Amino acid sequence: MKIDLAALNNWRGAARAIGGALQMFRPPPDLAPSAWCERNLKIPEGNAVPGYYRIMNAPIQREPMDQFINPDCRRVSLMWGAQIGKTMSALGCQAYAIGQRPRSQMMMQPSQGDLKTWLETKFQPLVDASDELRNLIAKPRGREGVNNQSMKSYPGGFLMFAWAGSTKTMRGRSAPFIVCDEVDGYRATDEGHPVSLLWQRSATFGDDRYLLEISTPTIKDASYIEAAFLAGDQRYFQVRCPDCGELQALHWANVQWEGRRSSDLADAEKDAEHDDHEPDTAAYACEHCGALWSDGQRIKALRDAEAVGGGWKATRPFKGHASYHAWEAYSTFRKLADIVRDYLDKLKVDDLQSFANVSLSRTYEIKGDGAEAGTLYAVRYAFPDHLPDGVLYITLGADMQMDRLEYEIVGWGENGESWSLAYGVLWGDPLAGEVFDDLERIIKERQFERSDGSTLKISASCLDTGGTGGYPQAAWDWLRGKTGRRIFGVKGYSPSWGNPIVPAPQRRRSGKNARKVDIFPVAVDEAKVVVMRRIAQTVSSAIQGGPGYMHIPEDREEEWFKQITAEKLVVRKGNVNRREWVLPSKTRNEALDCRVYAYAALKIMNPKLRVVSEENREAPVRTGEMPEDTTNSQMSVEANNQAGDKHPLPRIKARRKWRRPQ
Repeated sequence: MKIDLAALNNWRGAARAIGGALQMFRPPPDLAPSAWCERNLKIPEGNAVPGYYRIMNAPIQREPMDQFINPDCRRVSLMWGAQIGKTMSALGCQAYAIGQRPRSQMMMQPSQGDLKTWLETKFQPLVDASDELRNLIAKPRGREGVNNQSMKSYPGGFLMFAWAGSTKTMRGRSAPFIVCDEVDGYRATDEGHPVSLLWQRSATFGDDRYLLEISTPTIKDASYIEAAFLAGDQRYFQVRCPDCGELQALHWANVQWEGRRSSDLADAEKDAEHDDHEPDTAAYACEHCGALWSDGQRIKALRDAEAVGGGWKATRPFKGHASYHAWEAYSTFRKLADIVRDYLDKLKVDDLQSFANVSLSRTYEIKGDGAEAGTLYAVRYAFPDHLPDGVLYITLGADMQMDRLEYEIVGWGENGESWSLAYGVLWGDPLAGEVFDDLERIIKERQFERSDGSTLKISASCLDTGGTGGYPQAAWDWLRGKTGRRIFGVKGYSPSWGNPIVPAPQRRRSGKNARKVDIFPVAVDEAKVVVMRRIAQTVSSAIQGGPGYMHIPEDREEEWFKQITAEKLVVRKGNVNRREWVLPSKTRNEALDCRVYAYAALKIMNPKLRVVSEENREAPVRTGEMPEDTTNSQMSVEANNQAGDKHPLPRIKARRKWRRPQ
């Protein structure tokens, strides 16, 4: 169809209208995320370099952003330091999913306050400065979409928000594109790790789902982002030396200045021994030829790296998960002299952890309080064929898992001395209930014979009632009516510093019309300190036995020693220093939990072990008397009669009758 514009009175306006309409049929240019960001994103005022986004200012961002359109990549992990562009990389991918290839997204922050700060200081200023985003995202209080603190909509999708501290913000929500910011600040919930929960909810999108997780690392063996980086293909950005032309990644060990004596963070104390440091002389030394690079040469090498065969290089095979590591030397806005000053300042205040985490993007190994499995393994010995003579009271602690119960039977003596009498695993789903029956059978029937032929039974037991998915309810149902039999439900809580190890119980309802169940909270932080100190007493003791000594049988499996010493007590420094027990990733600690619960059973009953010990010593020579607490001593009249003793039964005082007041 041919249109005669000359026949129209306003042919120029008609031409513009027709041209504008035809533009709607033109597909958007096929741009990679980094190229699209350079064309459409503006860095808002207040940043180091406001104006249009330029990849030359952050060359390390190009490949991680462009992975968003790689059909073979499903997960990207950025273990980057602060202020080198990890947040901008995430914002670039999010903007690309709004303006170029629309899809729904989820954004998670560690807390609600962090989410609010990100919206107000990162996301919204970028939207306000960029016309492309501002025109697509629905207006606040408008009718064409949603724009509030929990969701923002745009043509082709929506951006929903969640924070790790609230599983409620994750339920009923799913999207193919997920961004998790500062993942090392997340804490695992009763339902699992927040990242895993969001990732699992996106499973219905199949090959279309994509996860971007970013963070500065924290503590060694307890850092989520470090574990994610190691699970990927571990990429490092390589540059060419201006002198010899050799490719290499940048390392802190190669930063040189007048006064440096250390080779890395491991021997940083050498730099603290003197003050003859000249940070302004800082330069980077080539690891091949030793040539010193100025800041200008380093920045030019970063910008030219991809063009001369450098850039990101994987150290492991790529299997759909790309992981990247970068630290402050990869920033074109940071001078080496400033990085060295930060290092020396942190060294003076004994805060190398923040320098390792924030500047070097490394995890930091804190020398925490704990115990070593090997030293404890060395002190085990063969128990006699009867109950050790020092045992006065026996408790059981059981830890509930999704497919089993693990338990430890502990004998207690005076002054905290203990004997690990047995450790076992009962396989079965607690939801089915049969495994609880097995545990009850052990509590009821297991008995230990003393050297004099008498027996001692389990006097008190504690069962862990933590977990999700109906497992706490299954434990409550089984515990109903068992408190009188000294079988208690417990639930560990943390932080619990300075609290009684077992305070007053809390009531939990088991069934609509059933009686309530008493659940004892356990201050696990304090209880673990007791366990670890007694392990330390054991391994340092010159004799076998004594106050606090932990006796362990020779046939105990080596895995048990690894589990009971798995956690370390560390101090996280900040505005307020806080103590925290840290469990390394992929490490089990059921043995430690069982010992804590067995100790909790002892604290609930609080038997007078010194009195019991005296009664046991006096029993062979006493006539006509019985111990006051036969449950604790287990010296029953029947046992005496079986042994041939003809002692008369103890006289029982007549109970006074109650009379109605006149």
